[in-house]
Amino acid sequence: MQVKIPEKMKKFLNAGRGNFKVAKVGEFGYNTSSCYASAAARQQTVPTAEAEREEQAMASTYSVPLSELVNEFDLNFFYKASDYEKIHVTVDDVSRPGLHLAGFFDHFEPMRIYVCGTVEMAYLQKLSHEERTIIFDRFLSYKIPVLMIARGYEPLPECLEMAKKYDVTVLGSHAATSYVVSSLITYLKQALAPRVTRHGVLVEISGEGILINGDSGIGKSETAIELVKRGHRLIADDAVEIRKVSSRQLVGNAPEVLRHYIELRGIGVINVAKLFGMGAVKDSCNIDLIINMVPWRDGEAYDRLGIETQYTEILDVKVPSITIPITPGRNLAVIFEVAAINNRQKRMGYNAAMEFTEQMSKFFANKDD
Repeated sequence: MQVKIPEKMKKFLNAGRGNFKVAKVGEFGYNTSSCYASAAARQQTVPTAEAEREEQAMASTYSVPLSELVNEFDLNFFYKASDYEKIHVTVDDVSRPGLHLAGFFDHFEPMRIYVCGTVEMAYLQKLSHEERTIIFDRFLSYKIPVLMIARGYEPLPECLEMAKKYDVTVLGSHAATSYVVSSLITYLKQALAPRVTRHGVLVEISGEGILINGDSGIGKSETAIELVKRGHRLIADDAVEIRKVSSRQLVGNAPEVLRHYIELRGIGVINVAKLFGMGAVKDSCNIDLIINMVPWRDGEAYDRLGIETQYTEILDVKVPSITIPITPGRNLAVIFEVAAINNRQKRMGYNAAMEFTEQMSKFFANKDD
């Protein structure tokens, strides 16, 4: 089958055979560039009118399909709504409907997932059939995305009756209620986190997530490959998806179509996982440090002590950053390793630059005495 290659991807298909490993992999029938182009072609599928309408509807927010949560948490069905496959969760809040089951619906949030546990079930069992019918009729009339029942409880007949009436999905779990709620919140906060895509390379060096920035052609990918050869791991090349998972934490990963691929000028596109093994790649990591690669300019003042920490702000999160001037002959992989470990030391409370400055101050103070 001939793959139609998008214009944007044609520049990646000039893979050479100057590298022994690339040549050998190609001889065994695996062609990275073709796989890369195939994935890119799948991403270029012309959307239908219905798909465009759905995309526009979701343009202002991210969402998680309810089916994804069912598979992730191994939930079982008590009732599946007719539009189950189209249901998407758009908020990361999960609530227990205690007050709502008592009839208090002020500030009710119909977009949340609601979870019933032992307390709710014990309360409902004390009510009469008519009272339960009235409560569930009002509660499920808000068309919430899903009602979950934890600890292996069976839904009450009145609950299933109103779920069918209003076509609301009812799911069950044998896990503890607190575990279900906390796990859902953690998962949804990751999946629905604000995000942005930045040009750069993301690698993990000795457990530190390093985002490498710089102009095109300055050597980001070549440095990343050298780091991989030294035992570190590649997360993303060229495009990095950055998610804000908390007020102080950013997580980066590669777009699915680019995952594990890296472009090297003169060689082309290679698959790092296939060339160096799965230990050379990772799906995502925290962003702990940003390194800006810039060409060396005579007369430019560069930081030589590192006393003051510079920061780069992404999604309102400040990340420590440093600038590395590039000149021929500098061993960038070693420099980046030192930068990563030094950043970890600073985060753990030790600053070599501050220690050096204090020692120099004491030395000159003693000399003056």
